[in-house]
Amino acid sequence: MKKTLIVVDMQKDFIDGALGTKEAVAIVENVKKKIAEYQANGNEIIFTRDTHQANYLQTNEGKHLPVEHCIEGTEGWQIYEGLEVPGAIYINKPNFGYVGWAEYQLEEVEMVGLCTDICVVSNALILKAAFPEIKVTVDASCCAGVTPESHEAALTTMKMCQVEVI
Repeated sequence: MKKTLIVVDMQKDFIDGALGTKEAVAIVENVKKKIAEYQANGNEIIFTRDTHQANYLQTNEGKHLPVEHCIEGTEGWQIYEGLEVPGAIYINKPNFGYVGWAEYQLEEVEMVGLCTDICVVSNALILKAAFPEIKVTVDASCCAGVTPESHEAALTTMKMCQVEVI
């Protein structure tokens, strides 16, 4: 069975940039180890990148979160140093949840990344809707939310929607 690791938005702006948190910084080494494990086993690795344009503040999201971040091509948009691996797939997504997952031949998925309570939960639920019979797992030790409380709430939500949380 093909296993895929989806690394959600592990970008500089979410770790130690414009929207960084100490919780995000704290998971970097765990995520690095998880990526190395998948790479060593020859499994598929997909990185998503939150991708905004220069007009971000005029968008619906920008009006609700008026902090410029992950503007395509900027340093803050880049995958955090030390996480990228050869052969990975990159998906630039313009909002919380990527709606093109059906284009991929997914059989079993594990998710890690940021933010648990926004992009991780959104993509986990989209994956469960698109592929109701596959196993979707989220490693809580490799995720961080906007706050520790919202991280826990998102994990509970995912569990209720048949996403395995480890």
